[in-house]
Amino acid sequence: MRTFSPRPTDIKPMWYVVDAQGEILGRLATRIAHVLRGKHKPTFAPHMDMGDFVIVVNAADVRLTGDKGAQSFAYRHSGYPGGLKAVPFARLLAEKPDRLVEQAVKGMLPKNTIGRAQLRKLKVYAGPEHPHAAQQPQPLPL
Repeated sequence: MRTFSPRPTDIKPMWYVVDAQGEILGRLATRIAHVLRGKHKPTFAPHMDMGDFVIVVNAADVRLTGDKGAQSFAYRHSGYPGGLKAVPFARLLAEKPDRLVEQAVKGMLPKNTIGRAQLRKLKVYAGPEHPHAAQQPQPLPL
């Protein structure tokens, strides 16, 4: 029996919506990364982008366990010497909660062109509204 390798015509991406209200950040990010990669499908192939689109709403209401808000930092670098910036998770959650969720999911995806393509399928919004109603997203059970 030959190994099944999906063709681009076999890939039919779905749209899912996730409500992050009261969810723990790490557990939420692992489930989203799983769906973005397409590992929930029986036709998963690691060399192809099999994933679905995921819309995250209420990202501002995500929870951090323990004292991670004060002890954990989100890092970014300007590219110049000494250009490392560190922002505590609590401040990032208050100012840009969508970036916090995106960084958590980005760390769980492959670090290559397929991972970057899968990350583009993630849409994160701080509030309960999103502009993707035309795609008829289904609720994703967590």
